[in-house]
Order: sequence, then C-alpha cells, then structure tokens
Amino acid sequence: MGKRIISQARGHGSLSYQVRKRAYIYKIKYPMHEGEAKILDILHSAGHSAPLLKLHIKNEIFYIPAFVGAVAGETIVIGGEPKTGNILMLKNVPLQSKVFNVELSPGDGGKMVRAAGMSATLIKKLENNKFLLLMPNKKEIITSGDCRVALGVIAGEGRLAKPFIKAGKKFYKMKARNKLWPRSSAVKMNAIDHPFGSGRGKRIKSKIAKRNAPPGARVGHIRPRRTGRAKK
Repeated sequence: MGKRIISQARGHGSLSYQVRKRAYIYKIKYPMHEGEAKILDILHSAGHSAPLLKLHIKNEIFYIPAFVGAVAGETIVIGGEPKTGNILMLKNVPLQSKVFNVELSPGDGGKMVRAAGMSATLIKKLENNKFLLLMPNKKEIITSGDCRVALGVIAGEGRLAKPFIKAGKKFYKMKARNKLWPRSSAVKMNAIDHPFGSGRGKRIKSKIAKRNAPPGARVGHIRPRRTGRAKK
C-alpha cells in the first residue's frame, strides 16, 4: 500500500507538518502615530532572524527589527530628524543613509530589508517623488518617497558565521519555521515517495508540471513561462 508523498503530507497540514504558532506572534509594522516611541524590550523571535524591538507610542504597541545600538528604555522618534533608529518617510532621509524595514508601498508597515545584519542605501533622488535604493544584494530598486523606513543597520550581523555544529540544533531551527529539512534528492527516493523515485528511469529529464496538478504531481518545473530552446 502506498502512502502520501512528503509534499502531499505537508499540504494536508497534519500535526507533523504544522508550524509553531508562537514563532509568528510578532508582526512587524509601523504605527499610525507620530512622536516619541519608547523601547520597552528587545525580544527573540523564532520566526525572524533578527532580534525585535517592542515599542510603545500613544497606547499602541508595535514591533520592528532591532537596530545596531538599540537599548531598552531609550526612545526613538517617528517622523523626527534623520537619526539612527528613527522612522521617517524616504523623502526626508539624506542621501547615502543606511535604512531598513523599507515599505514596498506607503502604509504597508515594511516588507523589505528585514533580515539580521542587513541594510539598504539611499543613493539617488528621481523625478515624481521616486527614490533609488541599493539593496543588500547589490540590486537597485525604485520606490516612492512616501514609503517609511527606519534608519540604521539591523542587529545580528554575523549570524551565519557560527555553524550549527549538531544536526539536532538545525532540526529544531527549521521545525520552528515549518521548513522541510533535511531535503533529499527526489531521484534517490522510492517510487511510492515521489514521482521521480525508483531505481529505474534515472535518465533525468526536466518535467513540466500541469498548472492545475494536485500536490504530489506538482513537481519539476512549476508553470514555466516558456519551454524549449531559446531562439536567438
């Protein structure tokens, strides 16, 4: 008798493949108010690579990634002068400033540059209230000057310098975020575990999955934009 392959079992959402709800109880966002916000605490979150700041402003609690130099008990200013830790619109930030937790569209609370040790650089002002940002991966993006950012560099740089050492530590780290680990090559599996499995037919060719294929058959190239050899 066969059994569900791993991708089917994960999609079914049994207890074995459910993410820990506690890992995602902290939602990163910016508040609706302006003024001084007090840093209540610096927290660890299993769902984020960087430590988080718990801030309070006018009866509102919000969380953002911690910046280098953040201290519990101090304050930051929302909409104030350009200073490390402060939150303000991109159009009010000086050129060559390091920023993080960048909004993709005004008011979304910050969607980009949120990992430990990361920061983007504001490099150019364009027309129509548009600004050019140099991202951590050295790519340039254009965003609105009304998008809010936090000034500084996110804490936790060097996170990848320390190895996991033991497989057990890596297991619990990946389990906290419901990541599939360890990953095994599909052609090394048995036939009942994956469509690519079994000892026969290992002359591997790329497989195009149907757009409406169910979990389990949805393997290989998922909805490719085009197939075949590119014409020059």
